[in-house]
Amino acid sequence: MRAVRPARLVPALLAAALLAGGCSSGGSSDRPAASTPPSSDAAGASAASAARASATPLLPLPAEIPAALAPYYAQQLSWRACDDDFECTTFKVPLDYADPAAGDFTLAAARKPASTRTGGRAELGSLLLNPGGPGSSAVEYMEAVAKGYDPEVRAKYDLVGLDPRGVGRSQPVTCLSNARMDAYTAVDITPDDQSEIDALVASDKEFAAGCAKNAGQVLGHVSTVESARDLEVLRALVGDQKLSYLGKSYGTFLGATYAGLHPTRVGRMVLDGAMDPALDAVAGNRTQAAGFETAWSAFAEDCTGRGADCPLGDDERKAGEQLLALFKQLDATPLPTDSARKLTEAQATTGVIHAMYAEFLWPQLRTAFASAKAGDGTGLLKLSDQYYERDADGGYPNLMYANMAVNCLDLPAPFTTPEQAAAAVPDFERASAHFGRDMAWMALACAYWSVPATGAPHTIAAAGAAPIVVVGTTRDPATPYAWAQSLADQLDSGRLLTYDGDGHTAYGRRNACVDGAVNRYLLGGEAPADGTRCAK
Repeated sequence: MRAVRPARLVPALLAAALLAGGCSSGGSSDRPAASTPPSSDAAGASAASAARASATPLLPLPAEIPAALAPYYAQQLSWRACDDDFECTTFKVPLDYADPAAGDFTLAAARKPASTRTGGRAELGSLLLNPGGPGSSAVEYMEAVAKGYDPEVRAKYDLVGLDPRGVGRSQPVTCLSNARMDAYTAVDITPDDQSEIDALVASDKEFAAGCAKNAGQVLGHVSTVESARDLEVLRALVGDQKLSYLGKSYGTFLGATYAGLHPTRVGRMVLDGAMDPALDAVAGNRTQAAGFETAWSAFAEDCTGRGADCPLGDDERKAGEQLLALFKQLDATPLPTDSARKLTEAQATTGVIHAMYAEFLWPQLRTAFASAKAGDGTGLLKLSDQYYERDADGGYPNLMYANMAVNCLDLPAPFTTPEQAAAAVPDFERASAHFGRDMAWMALACAYWSVPATGAPHTIAAAGAAPIVVVGTTRDPATPYAWAQSLADQLDSGRLLTYDGDGHTAYGRRNACVDGAVNRYLLGGEAPADGTRCAK
């Protein structure tokens, strides 16, 4: 999803839990897996196809390094011990690749050296990891999941996390105080009258103004294209002839962009939970709304099949009606929690959306629903806080600030006025009866951004690249399966690997078929046949 409050991401800690195999199934093991997600939004699918057809190709950059950039490629990395058994470094890239004399941007990276090294090098070089977002720290992600990777992968690769520009330890973008961020997460995102529209617009404007004030000129140079060019600098600095890369969620967009710009430098690349770069912001948000609707249907089917263990009853349709009734109740009267904060409709929506990312969160959501029905909003507020990575002391990382900064730069705003957002609500609700209205209004956020977008929808062919493995999950809420199909089709060397299941991303979730196919490719270069399918 592009530039909305529950933005396109898999938060770093959630991604770490997924890869470490922490997802004990929250669903019944015998529920049949659909081969493709259901969709009643035919108009939305048609609009997405039209958007793809109008996208322009991303053209590769010249293979030769421009003289003005040569000093950046000549840097020597100095790795130092850090963070308990890891090594950290920093290096410089141009703030503006079009004008290297304008100044430098300092990036931070960390690695877990391969367990088997010869002559100071790993047998297969470096495997760069990115968990998505945009805004999730690749350094923190790598450190969290390093021990969970296949032992052979850890033996033969240095696992490397590079925080993209504006993220984590790489000159992070900040926008609001913690108290104002609390207020931002609570603002009504389904306005019913002009006063509520004005409050939402004021909140979005405050967020944008805070980013402009605190980030300065950095705000105009955190695009995905620039971060992909940074990957190319790091590839050269670690001494690899080709880039080996594993990206999840937004990390697939970053990796695919690299492939499009530097196709002959692509080594072994895995794009898991793929995004479709050819969609404009409206089509992208609408299709993602449909993705969350698909995930809700899977959750509701599972919950209502559990008898007394489901606080939403035993009828899937009525479960959805209860969800909407709860949202309506919270819109009128927020629920008390175990803190001074009350649960608003916006936070409840975020909490439900967060639980759609992974089946291991479904039991927590069931408990939260039961508590909410009893008048206690604590459980749903905790799910919302987990999404935003709010800590126990009320602090927020720069996750959402970087997310908005990158999204608003990568594509023109979906809507530029509240009237446009309001007019789009019916279309969004056809895509998602339970989340469409929220997502239409949330897509207004970039309308007030201080820096104009530098990106546009584009297709990526990456002609001449080695095989690129694109992994898609049939009921992925955040990156709908159709996006993986589209990206694999765009890439000249794309190989689609399908996981028939639920949740966001597939590799590292202890599915022997998916993990085996990816590991064989990473270790031996054996890409799975295009169209390979793995059952739940």
